[in-house]
Amino acid sequence: MPHLGPSFPARARHHALVVFLVLLGPLAAHATQVQEVRSPGGITAWLVHEPSIPLLTVRFSFTGGASLDRPARKGTANLVSALLDEGAGPYDSKAFQTRLQDLAVHLNFSADRDHFSGGLRTLSENRDAAFELLRLALNEPHFEAEAVERMRRKILTGLVASQEDPGTIAAKLWFSTAFSDHPYGLPTSGSIESVKAITVDDLRKLLAKVLARDRLTIGVVGDISAAELGPLLDQTFGALPASTVIAVIPDTNPKGAGVLKVVQKMIPQSQVMFGGLGLKRDDPDWYAAYVLNYVLGGGGFSSRLNEEVREKRGLAYSVYSYLHPLDHAALYMGGVGTQNERVGEVLTVIKEQIALAGENGITEAELANAKTFLNGSFPLRLTSSVRIAGLLLAIQRNNLGIDYLNRRASLINAVTMADILRVGKRLLRPENLLIVVVGQPAGLSSSK
Repeated sequence: MPHLGPSFPARARHHALVVFLVLLGPLAAHATQVQEVRSPGGITAWLVHEPSIPLLTVRFSFTGGASLDRPARKGTANLVSALLDEGAGPYDSKAFQTRLQDLAVHLNFSADRDHFSGGLRTLSENRDAAFELLRLALNEPHFEAEAVERMRRKILTGLVASQEDPGTIAAKLWFSTAFSDHPYGLPTSGSIESVKAITVDDLRKLLAKVLARDRLTIGVVGDISAAELGPLLDQTFGALPASTVIAVIPDTNPKGAGVLKVVQKMIPQSQVMFGGLGLKRDDPDWYAAYVLNYVLGGGGFSSRLNEEVREKRGLAYSVYSYLHPLDHAALYMGGVGTQNERVGEVLTVIKEQIALAGENGITEAELANAKTFLNGSFPLRLTSSVRIAGLLLAIQRNNLGIDYLNRRASLINAVTMADILRVGKRLLRPENLLIVVVGQPAGLSSSK
């Protein structure tokens, strides 16, 4: 690979980065020895050192995301995430973006209900400059008026478009019903009214609350040693406050058990979202529930729901279920789209299959096949530096232990038929589902 000096065209440099990312895949699958790095200043990161390809990927997050938004300013964290690379330190918005492009550095931020997150990807030769841009974005963002209004318009355009999207409508109503008196009940992107009301002062106050070292988690993958990473962690994150005072988000359970809500919308196919109480990630029954859900609705075309709803009856193209643990609530969710006149039939089949699995569990063959697939397919999640860094982040946030990658297969293999039966009776209760339908479902109307 030739040296990419300052005169190397930005587009070509970006292409080189893409090529490297493609080449990284096979190597990253084997580069999963995780080491904990503690900087001189006390900042901790988990590192997978892979020196064979000159790339570096960083994923990080701060506990406390959109749930920290004030209700009247919902969408603040989301807007902040769109603005941190729009001018910082000595660079205005255009200069900052140009600098990123010239160095072939990918920098991004996002906010979900529980976390404010970011990612950095760079060629090794540009490592120091890339970390400096990240430092500036976190510590010295401009929130220039032009950039704020440009990003606000972009978010508002998306919110207007989402008012016509059945899936978005269903999710918004499901969460507002399940969490009517909790921050989870409000959409992370906010509303048109709340986004319009956000001020620069709101942005800075939110950032001052979120960015604190005691809530920081970092995963790093690539061409950097532990000795090299430590000082960079201090340089990048060391100036952030050691801690900040944030509102306590209470733990909660979803409401609306047994409720059906219908939103009338003139579309030929209804969108259905269903869900109820699930399991937290640290629940002792997690792995049994994970295996059970794979068989029921998480296994794509091989799942029971797909077999009964799609293959046998042709009622839908896709039907699925999944476990959705949040920091302060645990959910079991699913969804399907089907013709308006078939919604009632689809819901009947789904409930029957959930009840059957909840009462009788699964077969020995299904259990064995699920274990084989879940363990055999896991290496596919380790085929890029981005995926590995994200996984390092998730393992830390869920307190799974630095040796989790080595223990995961044994945890899944340890699931027994007795475990499946126990967790099925606990988790799969179709009468407790909160169901939202958006469309014109024949014969259905809101129950409460």
